[in-house]
Amino acid sequence: QVQLVESGGGLVQAGGSLRLSCAASGIIFSINAMGWYRQAPGNQRELVARITSGGSTSYADSVKGRFTISRDNAKNTVYLQMNSLKPEDTAVYYCKAEEVVTYFGRKYDYWGQGTQVTVSS
Repeated sequence: QVQLVESGGGLVQAGGSLRLSCAASGIIFSINAMGWYRQAPGNQRELVARITSGGSTSYADSVKGRFTISRDNAKNTVYLQMNSLKPEDTAVYYCKAEEVVTYFGRKYDYWGQGTQVTVSS
């Protein structure tokens, strides 16, 4: 069984920074892409940033220039550096691992449990 464990959320003032981490554990042979999503109350879950195993990145327009996603393939860990945070960044942030190759070449997607990020004005 593969598990994703997130850390680094919390309360920060507008303009501040936070760094989220997400570590995947279990029987993992490879992970295609890893990403961060967020969901604010009353809203749908949305993609924040995504990084492939080759290092290609993509970002939501709302976070471009402020957030940076990175990845350590050897540790199956993805990071999200969030700078210049705004109150509208307040949400539960979820980590996702896409096409995780496990036993017998089977591929699955996995989600973390979520970590709360609250930005006060």
